[in-house]
Amino acid sequence: MKKILLLCMMCVFASMSVSCSESTSSETESSALVTEQEEVAESEENVDFQGGTVAPVEVVEEGMTPVYADEIKDGIYPIEVNSSSSMFKITACELTVKEGKMSAVMTMSGTGYRYLFMGTGAEAETADESEYIDFVEDNGVHKFTVPVEALDMGIDCTAFSDKKEKWYDRTILFRADSLPSDAFADGTVNTVESLGLTDGDYTIEVSLEGGSGKASILPHTQLTIADGVATAKIIWNSSNYDYMIVDSEKYLPISEVENSTFEIPVSSFDFKMPVSADTTAMSTPHEIEYTLYFDSSTIVKL
Repeated sequence: MKKILLLCMMCVFASMSVSCSESTSSETESSALVTEQEEVAESEENVDFQGGTVAPVEVVEEGMTPVYADEIKDGIYPIEVNSSSSMFKITACELTVKEGKMSAVMTMSGTGYRYLFMGTGAEAETADESEYIDFVEDNGVHKFTVPVEALDMGIDCTAFSDKKEKWYDRTILFRADSLPSDAFADGTVNTVESLGLTDGDYTIEVSLEGGSGKASILPHTQLTIADGVATAKIIWNSSNYDYMIVDSEKYLPISEVENSTFEIPVSSFDFKMPVSADTTAMSTPHEIEYTLYFDSSTIVKL
């Protein structure tokens, strides 16, 4: 009887030992997995151009030419900024043009960067610290005021990571086509006046960019000049657009039978004019940004 009892106790202890061993092993594997995930997240969170996990994005688009301060009227404008890195996200930007110079206040998505330097990381390491651009904290994010040599031009900008204590090279581009057309100096873009267009009906070729690339418009467009103001008839390839926004003004369709059709003002030619269009084709209405390019060389009077 004692032998049987002793045997049972040995079995229980053996079972407990196996259970503890499996539990410890499981916890060790789980801990290792968490550590590995943290390391992967860390490496993906701080990527650079030399061996990072995410390749840089090319910010300069084909056909872009630099736009300098003397081509923009003095003033303060909201402007869009392209960044070569998804980890260097600029959520808002304000461009100031004054006396032939440009600067911009960039609002970042967080507080990860301590300094900026207009140049490369290698140049920043040998530069005097007085050349580093400090942040101003505002509502929990960092803002940097940087000089802008030109719009529509790739500009080197390196950012110093607070966490990694190192510089990360970026390229940024301030988009001229995100400015209102009246921001450009006289003669920079073509207008009804500069083209010498008189009141009447014309045709013009117009091209669309933006969105997913699936939307299109009728390229051969009717253009009407009345009292020196140009209006174009924009015909979409679907009936799902319920309004357009041009220079902050909303325009409703004049027809929705087969194709959404709008009459919108054209303030300038030979310039990628920013517009928005709201589509109802998705589960919920969605406003999409586009640009329209009206080619003045194709204007024909009817």
